[in-house]
Amino acid sequence: MSKSTDWLSHLLDIVPVRGRLDLRCFYGAPWRIDRKPAAAGEIPYHAVLSGSAMLENPGGGPATRLTAGDVLLLPHGSLHALHDGSNARPVPAQSFERLNLAISENAGTGDRLDMLCGHFILAPPHDRLLRDYLPSQLIVRVAAPVTAEGELGTGMQIADLLSLMRIESAAESLGGRAMLNALSTALFTLVLRLAGAAEAAPSGLLAVASNQRLAPALNALFQEPGRAWTLPDLARLCHMSRATLARHFQERLGRSANELLTDIRMALAANALRKPTASMGAVAEMVGYQSEAAFQRTFKQHMGVTPAQWRRTQARAEQDV
Repeated sequence: MSKSTDWLSHLLDIVPVRGRLDLRCFYGAPWRIDRKPAAAGEIPYHAVLSGSAMLENPGGGPATRLTAGDVLLLPHGSLHALHDGSNARPVPAQSFERLNLAISENAGTGDRLDMLCGHFILAPPHDRLLRDYLPSQLIVRVAAPVTAEGELGTGMQIADLLSLMRIESAAESLGGRAMLNALSTALFTLVLRLAGAAEAAPSGLLAVASNQRLAPALNALFQEPGRAWTLPDLARLCHMSRATLARHFQERLGRSANELLTDIRMALAANALRKPTASMGAVAEMVGYQSEAAFQRTFKQHMGVTPAQWRRTQARAEQDV
C-alpha cells in the first residue's frame, strides 16, 4: 500500500464496499416504513431527496427528524422505523418495478416524501471491521457545502451526487442500474468523509480521525500495518504521553490502538490468503508477525478458523461462483 494514501482510502482498499440502490419511495402522509435487521454483511442507507422523515429511537426517546439532503446509514444493520411523524394509521404503499429500479408509492394526501433506499454490501469478515468501528446510526447533513477556501466541500458533493441519483432513478436509461449502484458506492465514501470531518464526529474511527492530535497515529496504523508499532512510537507521532494516547483511543474508539492494528492486520491477511500462491509465512510477515505460529493463533482467535481453513473455504466459494 502507498504510504502517502490517507486512512480512509486504505480502509476501503482493505474492505471493499459495493453499493446498491433498492427503492425510491414517493409517499404522502401518513406513511410508515419498518425495516427488519439487515442480512450479514449489509449496511442499509436512506437518502431524503425532498420532504422529511422521522427516525424512531429504538430506545424509546425522541425521534430524529431527517430533511432534504440528509443521509442515514445503519452500520450495524439494526431494525429501524421511519414515518411522517403524525402517528396516524399509514396509507398502504404499493411497489412496482421499472427498468432499473423499484418504485414504492402510496395514496397519502399529506406532506410528500421522496426518498432513496439502498444498502452497502461487504464481504465477511470485513463487515465486522466496519461494524465494530462505526456507530449504530450515522446521519450526515449537507447544510454547509462550501469550505473556507471557497472550494466545493463534501456536503456539496453529496448534494450533487443525490441530484444525479434522482435524475438517473427517474429515467429508464441504458446502464441505469450500473450507474445507480456505482453512485451508491461513491455515496458511502463521501458520507464517511463528511462525518469524519465534523467537529462533533461520532464514536469510533470517525471520532479518532476528526481529532487532529490522534490522526497521525490512525494514519500510521493504516499506512504501515506490518510495522512493529508500540504505544511509545504512536505517542511520539501524536506528541503526547503513552497514557494520554491510550486514554484518548479508548474514549473515542472504544478499543485500544493495538486492537485496531490487529483487526487491520487480520483483514489484510484474509485478503492475502485468497491468493493460492501466497505462502503462510509470507502472509504472516506481511502483516507484522515474525512467528508463523503466533500469526496462526491470532488469526484463529479473530476469525474462528485457522488460516488454512479460511483459504480452503474461499477457494471453494470461488469455484462455486
